[in-house]
Amino acid sequence: MESKENTLWRSLGMDLERHDAFLSPLPKVYEEIFLSQPNRPKGMAYFDTVMSGVHSLRVEELVAHKQQGGFVVGTYCVYVPDELILAMGGIPVGLCAGAHFSVPAAEAVLPQTLCPLIKSTFGFYLERICPYMQACDLIVGETTCDGKKKAWEIMADGLPLYVMELPQKKGPKDEELWQSEVWGLLDEIRARFHAQMPSVQSLQDAIHKVNRKRSALKELYALRQNDPAPISGKDSLLVSQLAFFDDPERFASQVEALNEELKARVGRGEGVAPKGSPRLLIAGTPMPLPDWKLHHILETSGGVAVAEETCTGTRYLEASAEGDAKTREALIESIADRFLGVHCACFSPNPERIEDIIRLAKSQKADGVIYATLPFCQTYQLEFPGVQKALREAGIPLLSIESDFSDEDAGQLSTRVQAFLEMIGK
Repeated sequence: MESKENTLWRSLGMDLERHDAFLSPLPKVYEEIFLSQPNRPKGMAYFDTVMSGVHSLRVEELVAHKQQGGFVVGTYCVYVPDELILAMGGIPVGLCAGAHFSVPAAEAVLPQTLCPLIKSTFGFYLERICPYMQACDLIVGETTCDGKKKAWEIMADGLPLYVMELPQKKGPKDEELWQSEVWGLLDEIRARFHAQMPSVQSLQDAIHKVNRKRSALKELYALRQNDPAPISGKDSLLVSQLAFFDDPERFASQVEALNEELKARVGRGEGVAPKGSPRLLIAGTPMPLPDWKLHHILETSGGVAVAEETCTGTRYLEASAEGDAKTREALIESIADRFLGVHCACFSPNPERIEDIIRLAKSQKADGVIYATLPFCQTYQLEFPGVQKALREAGIPLLSIESDFSDEDAGQLSTRVQAFLEMIGK
């Protein structure tokens, strides 16, 4: 008799054989990276449960929502407004993009000299092994880089895909463009799903839900400022990654409970690494699920990651929309305005991002910064010289790393990270 999970996945048109091949190594990898950690916070048990059913339990909820007349919107970027989708009766969900498994299939179609994140995304599309993508009624892309823009064109042949144009500057005209793009998404959702205009109440409720989730994550990051660190960087990264998948209210309550446990740990002087362990800020390109390589290498080499200046880190959680406005127009304007405070490398000029890195390094009491980029990610790589100059002037040690989602370079990275830890004298 076919399992409940296989019946679910088959109903979504997935390639079950390839999907099984993708998931089969995950339990062992997860055990090695996460469950084997000593003195791990008990509150991480919830997130372990989410991960154990990441392709089943949450997907069941999405399918049930669709059966009740709702819709599901897949996203790849922090600029897609979750608040608006929720207010209109949809569920926003992040899509698979951080595994090497799907890259070979993508390279049969796309150039090898392309960002691994795009190739991973495209491979999941080709192989039909991401249940979230298969469950989506709409996928929203964005123009954060040229590679993504052209990939969306190809994927639009087989997916219900809508693209938002992200401004490349931050002036008044760019603000007007982004406001129009957010209203354009609203119009697309109304037309595609015959949805009503969101009410003031639904917009306020959606903003408060998302703000609560971001506030819980902000508190988690603030607790990581303590020495000894009360939670490992890879556990915190896992929590941040799951923020893109889980129900926002349930997720927020679980992070809040975890934070209470961490506060008690701080009060007892209890941590996951000895007091005085080298503390590193990781800055650069996104680290989507299940990209845990760099954090695992760092934290098995004696260091601890204390923050991530990434789209799966502070760029997701720092800015919030204003949810107390009294008109629909003001609330939607507030949702759009929030995103212009998120400093993606696609903007030019972009001094605010460099300021963010220095501010985070100081607030998190980091002993150094690891600037991690994916191969062929031009925007983040071209911002490196400015980051390097600013950190040198600030007296903050810096290590630059370029790596993809595979484990082929794990030994080399380990050697470089260990040498960096020795250099900073910790």
